[in-house]
Amino acid sequence: MIHDLRICFVGDSFVAGAGDETALGWVGRVTAAAWNRGVALTAYNLGVRRDTSADVRRRMKAEVLARLLQAGDAQAMVLSFGVNDCTHEDEMPRVPPEATEENAAAMLGWAAARWPVLMIGPPPVLDDAAHDARVAALSVRLEALCATMRLPYLPVHAPLAASSAWRNAVGRGDGVHPDGAGYAALAGLVEGWQPWRALTTT
Repeated sequence: MIHDLRICFVGDSFVAGAGDETALGWVGRVTAAAWNRGVALTAYNLGVRRDTSADVRRRMKAEVLARLLQAGDAQAMVLSFGVNDCTHEDEMPRVPPEATEENAAAMLGWAAARWPVLMIGPPPVLDDAAHDARVAALSVRLEALCATMRLPYLPVHAPLAASSAWRNAVGRGDGVHPDGAGYAALAGLVEGWQPWRALTTT
């Protein structure tokens, strides 16, 4: 067994598991699955509702450094954000896509210099087609960035948009965040992803 693998999950409300009646979200589910495989995973959930990439960037270093950098422990970071960046306020995105990319590059570069780092793409938004199109485009942009930086990126937008489990779960939720069944669908994508399995397998 890996004794004390520590991972910071940093991002927005989807990282926090907003709307999940089981209080597990996808982070809790993949953590439990790791334990079932014999990996003693300490998961630090640093998801904050309404946070954009700019918000995450402002708080990330202090929050992560307070939890990682313990000598002798296996450590890693997982980043996920983007839906809030694409929200329009006064007919403009809260964060323009080029600024989101710059924020992501800065955070990924900082983290990758210290630990293994993975990025999970933003999920679909089903109650606003224009918003969702912006999220889909941003996911492609973030995937290209991670490819350039040679860092693992999991695009979840397309498979979740095609998933009846996700769509139904969002419908039972608040129209944006799913209930527990939706987070289970997202967790299944993460759990089946080779970079995640490589990180969390004995």
